[in-house]
Amino acid sequence: MKEIDFDLENNPFMDFLSSRYSMTAKVDVEKLWNFSKEKDLSFFVLSLGALLNAVNKVPVLRRRIINGKVIEYDYLDGVTPLMDEEKGIFREMRVDVPEKFDNILDWHDYVRELQQKVLYGENHDFNLDMMMRDEANIVNLSCIPWVDFDSMTNCVASSNQIQPLITWGKVNDDYKMAVSITVNHIFVNGRDIAYFFEHLQDNVNDILSMD
Repeated sequence: MKEIDFDLENNPFMDFLSSRYSMTAKVDVEKLWNFSKEKDLSFFVLSLGALLNAVNKVPVLRRRIINGKVIEYDYLDGVTPLMDEEKGIFREMRVDVPEKFDNILDWHDYVRELQQKVLYGENHDFNLDMMMRDEANIVNLSCIPWVDFDSMTNCVASSNQIQPLITWGKVNDDYKMAVSITVNHIFVNGRDIAYFFEHLQDNVNDILSMD
């Protein structure tokens, strides 16, 4: 991480009741969907990788406020919930960024293995107090594969919570997938969110370039 020279005291959004806001957009995932089916790969894992890479491409999404200072992490790991509906199991896992691996296929296999180990208790699941998560180098990513939603709201842990929250939904018949991102206006403006969606679309169009 590194400390950023940023004037928090005079930032207008510091005094808002909540400086959190969300945006939802539809992403064309036809190439990614077809690739996952042709190669017998997990669409959930590949889309998770595309989202995680897109977040890390936008520096302001990696910023946090710690002890009154603005820091920017070198990268954000992903934290995502897992569930087994039949057994009623719900856990969270923390995954490394894809760039730590030789290629996206190696990362896919690592996540699939970790998924099973965490879900069935072979590995410890991610467990960090909600109020401490804002200081960790993580982004929260949740999939709701049953709903093709148009917008999304999120719980707010604190008024100036910084950690990005990302939710993605069901792929519809036109291969469009809703992606919602919740951020903090202290650091993140509309153009920054546009950069995120641009990087995301590039990733889902060419998944093998995510090295």
